[in-house]
This record gives sequence, C-alpha cells and structure tokens, in this order.
Amino acid sequence: MDKFRVALSGDFRKADGSPTFPSFDLSPLTEDPDIEIVWADPVEDAIPASALEGCHALILLMPRFTRASVPSGGSLAAVARFGVGYDNVDVAACSENAISLIITPDGVRRPVAVSVITFVLALSQRLLIKDRLCRRGPEGWAERSDHMGEGLIGKTLGQLGMGSIGAEVFRLAVPFGMRFIAHDPYADEQLAKSLGVELVSAEELFARSDFLSVSVPYSEATHHYVNAARLAAMKPTAFLINTARGPIVDQEALHQALRSGAIAGAGLDVFEQEPCPADEPLLKLENTIVTPHALCWTDQCFAGNGAADVAALREIMRGREPRGIVNRDIAENAEWKEKLARFAERFGKAR
Repeated sequence: MDKFRVALSGDFRKADGSPTFPSFDLSPLTEDPDIEIVWADPVEDAIPASALEGCHALILLMPRFTRASVPSGGSLAAVARFGVGYDNVDVAACSENAISLIITPDGVRRPVAVSVITFVLALSQRLLIKDRLCRRGPEGWAERSDHMGEGLIGKTLGQLGMGSIGAEVFRLAVPFGMRFIAHDPYADEQLAKSLGVELVSAEELFARSDFLSVSVPYSEATHHYVNAARLAAMKPTAFLINTARGPIVDQEALHQALRSGAIAGAGLDVFEQEPCPADEPLLKLENTIVTPHALCWTDQCFAGNGAADVAALREIMRGREPRGIVNRDIAENAEWKEKLARFAERFGKAR
C-alpha cells in the first residue's frame, strides 16, 4: 500500500476537466504526498467496480453505488456521500463488504434549513406572485391588494422529522414568533424541549401545521408518506415544504390538493422524477414555488460538504472511525477494523 487512493465520482469535474464546484477544496488531498486521487466515471448512472479497483475510499456525488460497484480485492473502506441523502447507495452491499457509508450532516444542516425558511418567507409573502405583478406594470400594481401576504406571529411551523436539519429550522425560526411542533419517533426529547418544540403524532402534525416542512430520509417506510389522506387532513390555509426527497410526497395527490384548494400552496425543491419534465403539472400552478433540487446550493454549502468528506476520509486514513457513518454496525465488523488497522500502520504513525 504505497498511497491512500481516493476516488471521486466523475461528475465532480466538467467535460473540460475544470471543477464542477470550485468551492470544494481538494487541496488537503492533492497536497498530501501519501494520497492519490483518481476519477471514477459512471456508466449508465452507476459507478463501475472497475473504476474503483485498488481504491480505499470514494467521494460520491450523484451516481449510484450499487452491489455491482463493489471492487474486488476488498480495498474499499468508505463511500463518502457529498451530502446527507444516500438513496443512491446500496447500504446493505456496503455493510456486507466492510465498507462504511459516510454522510455530511454538518455540511448541509444550515444551508438546507435556510432553504426551508426561504420557502416559508416566500410563500407567506406571496413573493413570486408579487414579482409577476410588478413586471406587468401599472396593471399588475393595481392588483396587489388581491394578493395579501400572511404574518408569521402565532402561526404553527411543523417539522416531519426533527433531526439535524429539522432542529436547525426551528433555531432559525425563533425570531418569527411561531409555534413549533414536530413528529419524529426518534426525536431527542430534551433537544425538543430546549427549542420549545412540542412533539406530536403524525395526525396532529398534519392537522395543526400552517407550514409543514418535510425533513426525513427517503426509504421504503417513507415512500409516499405524505399521501392524499394526510394532505386532506391539512388546513386549507396551510403550506407544504419539501426539501428532502421527492418520492416522500405523492406528487399526483399533492397536485390535486393544490389545484382543488385543499391546501394553500407548496414549496418544492425535490420531485419524484428528477430532472422533472417541462410538462410536469405542478409547474403550471401559481400557488407552488419550485426549485431544481438546488435551493441550498451555495458556496458555503459545497465547501462544507467537501470539508466534511475530506475530514472523514483523513480520519479513516489514520485508522480512526470518522463522524457521519450511516451503517453504524460497521464499527463491529472485523474486516473493516482490519482495514483501519492497516491504514493506521501505514499512514497513522507520522500524523
């Protein structure tokens, strides 16, 4: 083992070789003489095993990492997602092959929470409608009293999920004078109490929220969790916000609820099909604000994600367990611990 080999999925660079995200600082890797960077280009949207032969870690952006992505030889010790979503990674395949799956909650916590607040403010103030009125000139200005916004004091902000991002949303929303409720079976009760959040049932969450934000991971259990029945339980004045994953919401049911006036509006950064087609019905609705799964994309977000991934891989290189591991059972995996021991022997002593 001459060097610690780190693969980056090919979508981190453009066709001309320049970085897709310049704020992702690779210098801690490129300037380390013990680290070698290689590029792993996807084939049919998945990383092929052949691109990872001899690699010890992978930093993964959008391509899928499947069972067929696992290289032979057993060298790969970590797949580090550039973000917190990992529905493009076969977690079971990682665990079965002594590969840790790492995410970057510290990198996205504030940027995604800011995105949720952005939707709350834009929806409550009818921002896009008023933008269009202004662009129509005096005729549009004459209609401004028909599109009155809503104040936030006393309104109820609900979170489906109160993990890292959900808790940060509440922290940012404190000055608005809102009531806070959340549904999360795994919520930290002490944290909820300290933030002034009332933990409620799913039924209460949908019935009481004036703004309901979705902040849960996508899985079989959360597929279409926000369905027609739950949307029907919401107030006709309520807004739904989804910055998590599109399939958590039944998109057809949401379209019907928005078109019929069952709910007042929605802010969507994610969709069941991405990129969503130009003829997607939701895009035709005036009471919906849509963004292309990129509302949180800022220089600080991508710098934070990159720094978190780099830090995690450098910990593994030293033979230490990093933060952000999803498949926690890997810590007791003898093969994975053996990989860490080899890294510590080769790279850890002088660091």
